[in-house]
Amino acid sequence: MAEVYDATMAGRRARTRPRQVIWDSWQRLMKKGLRPDRQTPPVADASTVKMLRQESGLMSVVELVSHGLGSMISSGENILAIADAQCTVLWRQGPPKVLASADRLGFVEGARWSEIAVGTNALGTALVSQRAVQTFCAEHYNRNQHPWTCAGAPIRNSRSNKVIGVIDVTGPAATVHPATVALIDAVARLAECHLREQHDNSMNRLRAVAAPIIARVGAPALAVDTDGWVAAVDSIPVQKRILLPAELAPGSAWVPEVGLCEVEPLPGGWLVRPVDDGVEPTIAKVTLDLRDSAVPVLEMHGDFGTWRHDISLRHAEILLILSSQPRGRSAPELAADLYGDRARVGAVRVEMSRLRKQIVGIVANRPYRFVDRIPVEVRRPANPMELLPGSQSPAIRALRHSSGSNQTTAH
Repeated sequence: MAEVYDATMAGRRARTRPRQVIWDSWQRLMKKGLRPDRQTPPVADASTVKMLRQESGLMSVVELVSHGLGSMISSGENILAIADAQCTVLWRQGPPKVLASADRLGFVEGARWSEIAVGTNALGTALVSQRAVQTFCAEHYNRNQHPWTCAGAPIRNSRSNKVIGVIDVTGPAATVHPATVALIDAVARLAECHLREQHDNSMNRLRAVAAPIIARVGAPALAVDTDGWVAAVDSIPVQKRILLPAELAPGSAWVPEVGLCEVEPLPGGWLVRPVDDGVEPTIAKVTLDLRDSAVPVLEMHGDFGTWRHDISLRHAEILLILSSQPRGRSAPELAADLYGDRARVGAVRVEMSRLRKQIVGIVANRPYRFVDRIPVEVRRPANPMELLPGSQSPAIRALRHSSGSNQTTAH
């Protein structure tokens, strides 16, 4: 691996490539012009770290993660680290000798351990790829990290469907087993279950408040939490979650799945009441903003104003593919685009049904395509390798390597 690293960093053709997740990371960083020399990460002070801990959404799982991975730390060779969604290390524990070595590397509480700050590493690369990653020795982009091996896994909050942090075990190269990443990933999933239980409890509290209010309204209404999860509903055929505008305030608002609504605040959520004015809103333009690799955003502009919402990686993949294929895609074609398998039409139909119910009026079927009358603009990152970097879909991988400007219009 060291030979492959040296050849690649020197701009020579290597005899082989590293694993795809590592190669993709190297390509992102080389296109940014990041040098493989020692990088000094920015470090937040103690007061900022304390504030970031409170804001991270990870406080309730720190003890669970420490207990789940305690056996790896008690061996005396490894460090456990927990970072937030910006890859700032907020908690770190391990034996003093190994912590001292990490200090010399700059791997300390408050350090920004993202890819762009310190190169390919399990914390940063797991955050970008949104999956568990193990990085061995010379797979690290920066040479000063080659004596180390690390394994990291993202933690996703099911309430927002966003990655809110990463857990990592780091140690000298000889001390970390290849199976380590599976254990770390399992503990990350356990942390997600704990967060899901917390969300269920908050939904029960909202339901207890909202149910009698909805009963008194005497008209179609629903209560949702701040992320759009439905706690109580009467006479409205909706799914478990609706997409709310990014900047929701009391008063009139347009909700794609419901239409024009009156919105009132509730403790921990909103009371949403459809307004039947007999007027269908006109969508004048759709913008798919992919410039932030971690948060794909969909904007819809029309006579209702501007509606903006963070969307899932899968929905971003689908919308990007459709924007690049104005004539549309059949279910088998979209299955090949997403999964590399034309036979997976069932999975495609489930995803498209979910997408079309959540985002009403912009995607048609037979074939799947954007509605002809609506202009669609795609805003891409300046670095093409940062185009939905968490996606493994064949069509997205191809789009990363296609030429074109940072902004394209599909219709």
